[in-house]
Amino acid sequence: MTNAEDKPRPRTRTRLLLWAALGGAALTLSNLAAFGRDHALMINASPSLPYWAIWLDRSATPVRGDIILFDPPPSALLKAHFGTKPQAFGKEVMGVGGDVVTESARNFFVNGRFAARAKTHSRKGEKLALGPTGKIPHGCYFVATAHKDGFDSRYAAIGWICRNRVLGTGRAIL
Repeated sequence: MTNAEDKPRPRTRTRLLLWAALGGAALTLSNLAAFGRDHALMINASPSLPYWAIWLDRSATPVRGDIILFDPPPSALLKAHFGTKPQAFGKEVMGVGGDVVTESARNFFVNGRFAARAKTHSRKGEKLALGPTGKIPHGCYFVATAHKDGFDSRYAAIGWICRNRVLGTGRAIL
């Protein structure tokens, strides 16, 4: 037999539901904040990638074939084409630490597979120095795109992209 005192009073039930809702909301906001620290929507204004919207994951370690978003290293060539505060670059990871990059007649290869062809001059007529070759250092990447005007690891002004410049990996959305 149930005693009337064993049943929660309506007022107590309302308070319990309110506290449960507040706790759930706090937990949801906490998880959203953590998600926001590790993810972002990036808009690509460059024609070097065929996507205009990229979902950034800051927590993922890049692997060959991933889209990588990074802060480009400062250089006079970068400043001349993109200004003093260039936006993040997005490129494909063609080579990872330990892979070997070679160049022949301005064609770049990673572990013997064609990666990209380097131009001799920029769109503004500047001479373009070739990027690094040899064994990619641990924690660094050879990045490129198929676009003929892509500004990436095939040029000395960009070179290897090492972990300290990496913002994260990207997933094409649109």
